[in-house]
Amino acid sequence: MRPAMDQKSSRNAKKPAKTGGKPARRDVQPAPGLGPRRAALDVLTLVAGGRTLVQALEDCRSFNALAGPDRGLAHALAAAALRRRGSLDQVIGLHVERPFPKRSARVMDILRLAAAQSLLLRTPDHAAVATAVALAQAFQETAGYAGLVNSVARKIAAAGPASLETLPERTDTPGWMWRGWERNFGPETARAIARAHRREAPLDLTARDPGDAAAVAAAIGGSVLPTGSIRAMEGFKVSAAAGFAEGRWWVQDAAAALPARLLGDVRGKLVFDLCAAPGGKTMQLAAAGAEVLAVDSDGSRLKIVAENLARTRLAAETIKADVLHWTPERRADAILLDAPCTATGTIRRHPDILWSKTEDDLKSLAALQAKMIDKALGLLKPGGVLVYCTCSLQPEEGEQQAAAALARHSDLKRGPITRTEIDGLSALTRDGDLRTIPSMLAAEGGLDGFFAARFTRG
Repeated sequence: MRPAMDQKSSRNAKKPAKTGGKPARRDVQPAPGLGPRRAALDVLTLVAGGRTLVQALEDCRSFNALAGPDRGLAHALAAAALRRRGSLDQVIGLHVERPFPKRSARVMDILRLAAAQSLLLRTPDHAAVATAVALAQAFQETAGYAGLVNSVARKIAAAGPASLETLPERTDTPGWMWRGWERNFGPETARAIARAHRREAPLDLTARDPGDAAAVAAAIGGSVLPTGSIRAMEGFKVSAAAGFAEGRWWVQDAAAALPARLLGDVRGKLVFDLCAAPGGKTMQLAAAGAEVLAVDSDGSRLKIVAENLARTRLAAETIKADVLHWTPERRADAILLDAPCTATGTIRRHPDILWSKTEDDLKSLAALQAKMIDKALGLLKPGGVLVYCTCSLQPEEGEQQAAAALARHSDLKRGPITRTEIDGLSALTRDGDLRTIPSMLAAEGGLDGFFAARFTRG
């Protein structure tokens, strides 16, 4: 029986029993290597409580107390447990007869971490088992399961990585996501996407001056992708790298760098970048010579945009506002709307999305996107260009959203994208919209999933 609980009950169950506001712990002798495992468990608890993986890593005290290899191990463990949670739960379920009580639901995360070590990270069996038992013993609500944890962890380790090989690719993907991919892309491509999600995404950079990309790549030991983005080598340290302080480049996935280019020549034009944070597209537009108004409702994220602009020595006006209620003094020549979405195209970077987003989220976000498209069109000059994009693999937030916008607005025309505009990348739909998926450019390490449609207002 698969022991994983539904998301709501799991989140409630994983809230630790409190003693003075802290989880109830037992006084046990620390096992060697327990620190990073404990930090990974704390990160998973924070994620289950509603934080994203990025937020959990930022907020977790035990994680931030680590340094060097221990810190890297804790991050890798938490990410692996989220990335392959469906498969790990299937394997664990072979040895556990029923779900754990809500109060002891942390046992499931302990077993996930043990399984991730044995099956994915190839940790020595004794280390995976011993630290799992020690984690169980460390909390009053899980101590009674230490014997079970020991038995199950040993059986999983003995079965080895081969126990994952017979599981279908869809095992690590929630059903609602998978159904959307299968309908939109077909079963074979859906499986390719799922396989791509098993690997962490590489880090890409955008050069402030596109002609400088080869020199930047040479300086950091990276490579230039066919689309012109720079792919950094594994283990790349952003703030210490050549050209960072001088603002020669910024971090931006290769797929995310494509939508801004679809506005064409923006020199001297007034361009609104709506939902602009963290500012990659704003910097692209500013570097291309546009007068940019970067709008975002999140002040803290907008501050990041301003910091990035200052570092790259680029100029744009940042405006804190809700796009739906913002009324600018002038209409724009062009608008880039990177709308809020489920972000399923970024699962390789943010594996928590697999378990934090729901079908209800998809429905509410799709409704918001439609309102934002309508609002953006009202801010556009006649004859102006709107590029709508999302970092989502769900058709409701991409292909279907574009079709619905055309149906609502009789004066709206699609501007088909050509392969020349995206450097020959085979990433166009039958209607001429941009659609990237994680399995593209597989030999180079893949791409984020992105959708973009270009419209002209009559």
